[in-house]
Amino acid sequence: MVDDSFNKCFTSTRPEPWNWNIYLFPIWVVGVLVRYFILFPVRLTLLMIAFNALILMFLVIDITLPRGRQKMAIQRKLVQWMSCAWVAAWHGVIRYHGPKPTPGPNRIWVSNHTSMIDYVVLCSYSPFAVIMQLHHGWIAFLQKRILSSLGCLWFNRTEVNDRAVVAARMREHVNKPDAIPLLIFPEGTCVNNEYTVMFKRGAFDIGATVCPVAIKYNKIFVDAFWNSRRESFGKHLFRLLTSWALVCDIYFLEPQAQREGESPQEFAGRVQAMIAKYANLRIVPWDGYLKYYNLGEKNPGLIEKRRRVLADVLRGYLGKQAQQPAAAAAAAAAAAAASGSGEKAAKGEQGGASEGKKEL
Repeated sequence: MVDDSFNKCFTSTRPEPWNWNIYLFPIWVVGVLVRYFILFPVRLTLLMIAFNALILMFLVIDITLPRGRQKMAIQRKLVQWMSCAWVAAWHGVIRYHGPKPTPGPNRIWVSNHTSMIDYVVLCSYSPFAVIMQLHHGWIAFLQKRILSSLGCLWFNRTEVNDRAVVAARMREHVNKPDAIPLLIFPEGTCVNNEYTVMFKRGAFDIGATVCPVAIKYNKIFVDAFWNSRRESFGKHLFRLLTSWALVCDIYFLEPQAQREGESPQEFAGRVQAMIAKYANLRIVPWDGYLKYYNLGEKNPGLIEKRRRVLADVLRGYLGKQAQQPAAAAAAAAAAAAASGSGEKAAKGEQGGASEGKKEL
């Protein structure tokens, strides 16, 4: 298959080629020098100072203060400052639309998902607890040591038992009256901010009021999509730090409740349509988890079989196209031959008539 609506959801935007000339090339060189040799060192230095200082403060408070509302409020504020440090390092220009999220019982927030920075951008405005895939390395340290204090939940998408445990803890978190707002990315994977794949029904099957959040990035300055199969998260952050700016709009939409007679999947589809409308996304009916499964390893003959079917169809089509000019040429030759025979016969009749006249 050359193209399909599934792979389009996970394709990064290719930069437009420059119309090179003697005037634009110096400008391009100056831009590269400014981004990589001026902005990047300054951003990285300020980010390391601010972020490490905040992490140190967070760990000190986590060890010294007893668990309670005061400790939770300080930790929430520190997480918000950490997120603001990252957004400032990206020269973020974030425009928020709609009412600011407020904690409340039986409420859950859902959003489309483009990158792990979605959570950072949202937390710079209002801290959230989040349900997210557990990663490795320094990201895992931040997840377990920093974000877990906010009630964040982590899972492994390949483990069925993890999903069941997370679903139970999600219901428990939502029913707490003083809980931090819980954020879920129901797509379950990063999509390129042009499409939205099928929403999982977990957030829509617990009887909670759903608050939709739509995130739309401006790709003129940088493509915020994290293609985890092609680049590490560190490389993704480097690309953001060397860009001109991170520009996006965030829409906090009207809370939605499940209607009478509406199934959880229909409820999820309705909320997805609202998010897609504000973020200008195209809805496709694919399960985003499919990108983590290699069909060639599961069934080696499946892909080859489909290729053969497609090849037979193409051969038949090309054969018909090749037969049409040949048939047209044969018809033209037959017509020409018939025309030549008719002319010869006409000439023969004229010759016979002229000879008859001579005899007379």
